[in-house]
Amino acid sequence: MTTATVVTFVLYFVLLLGIGFYFYRRNESIEEYLLGGRRMGAWVTALSAQASDMSGWLLMGLPGAIYLGGLVNAWIAVGLFVGTVLNWLLVSRRLRVYTETTGSITLPCFFEARFGDPTGLLRIVSAIVVLIFFTIYASSGLVAAGKLFESTFGVSYEAAVVLGGAIIIVYTFLGGFLAVCWTDLFQGALMVVALVFVPLLAYGQAGGAAGIREAMTLRDIAQSLRPAGGPTALLVVVSATAWGLGYFGQPHILVRFMSAGSLAKLSRSMGIAIVWVFLSLAGAVAIGLIGIGLFRTVPGGDPEKVFIYMIAEVTHPWIGGVMLAAILSAIMSTIDSQLLVSSSALTEDFYQKTIQRTAEQREVVLVGRICVVVISVVALLLALRPSDTILNIVAYAWGGFGAAFGPLVLFALFSKRTGWQAALAGMVVGTVVLVVWKQMGLGAHLYEIVPGFVANNLTIVLVNRFFPQTNEVVLRQFDEVFARVQGRTP
Repeated sequence: MTTATVVTFVLYFVLLLGIGFYFYRRNESIEEYLLGGRRMGAWVTALSAQASDMSGWLLMGLPGAIYLGGLVNAWIAVGLFVGTVLNWLLVSRRLRVYTETTGSITLPCFFEARFGDPTGLLRIVSAIVVLIFFTIYASSGLVAAGKLFESTFGVSYEAAVVLGGAIIIVYTFLGGFLAVCWTDLFQGALMVVALVFVPLLAYGQAGGAAGIREAMTLRDIAQSLRPAGGPTALLVVVSATAWGLGYFGQPHILVRFMSAGSLAKLSRSMGIAIVWVFLSLAGAVAIGLIGIGLFRTVPGGDPEKVFIYMIAEVTHPWIGGVMLAAILSAIMSTIDSQLLVSSSALTEDFYQKTIQRTAEQREVVLVGRICVVVISVVALLLALRPSDTILNIVAYAWGGFGAAFGPLVLFALFSKRTGWQAALAGMVVGTVVLVVWKQMGLGAHLYEIVPGFVANNLTIVLVNRFFPQTNEVVLRQFDEVFARVQGRTP
């Protein structure tokens, strides 16, 4: 801990809290609080979507996996890049138009309206899935925050988790979606600078390519993308690249598409986001590889801290403070989004539609803020006693959303005749298969998102043969949305 680091972090915290206070009185309706009024600009949409996507695992979990296992773990980055591109190409425009057409501000409400579910079961079950997996996901971010503060300031892990959680809760509680998106814009820019700048500085100190290869040979670390082991090798590649499937079902990313000001702005956002993701993933892989040459033994006994120690090794304390703040940016930019989406599941999908249908907007916003605090406390309690690495915790939650929601989103946007019975059955089967696969230990051989995603798709196709969509309003709405996306109607 240095004076420079402390000052940098304090200024950073003041900035975040200032943004939260600034947007506090601009949230007069629940749509403002949870979706920013659907008027976000191109840069804010792009960097907010990707910063909320790439949490602390990008700067800690992924570099740590590369540091331990070598290039074979870079397949995760490949899968994520492809998934990002496909998500923007296939989902963003259609989802923006469809959610506006149906008046939906949350993913569960969109499923209910899109598939014409008269029972409310689709909305309720999907909201429960959101709460369960986002609580797990948010706890992974608090684990990352705990490791960062523990390493940087020398405080206990438990105190570090509470400190990080308190700051995130305050500005999310106050500012809602607008505060989250505008902080993400700043945080996303800071993250990509750190991911490019630090490995460039560290490359020479690590001995260049020769020094990295020598260190990899001494530690018997994989030096190519090709894993050894026949059929097992194929499963390794499939498991890693399957991370890309998760994109189609991540509520905190999809809500950014829903909030864009227009389709034209969304198209500009896509180009910005793809460049950002490529630079960020390449930087994270480079940090893990360069760390092998820079640190011949595991830094601090924890490979997921390799970036933290690299910053201390190659940068001036003032610059290092800014770069460490970038790690905090990655952590906070995801947790705040997860808390807000979880809050929306309780307020919009449960409270306003089931408990208090006549609630005024100010009352609903207040309930939303209270829900942020409640969910944060549960995630914090889980983070105080972490049972796994950051990357593995994220993998479970990421896979959960991909298996539960990914196929539903794709069928909703591209299959006119899919009925609500098929969507509900697919979501339940996909989630159950994922959880059972994980609990049986089969995830060690094949990432659980794969069987869950496949089971969901097959169930939808099978059930839809017996219960196709017959609601004329829903069928007509699909045609209207398709025409708008194609530019045939204003």
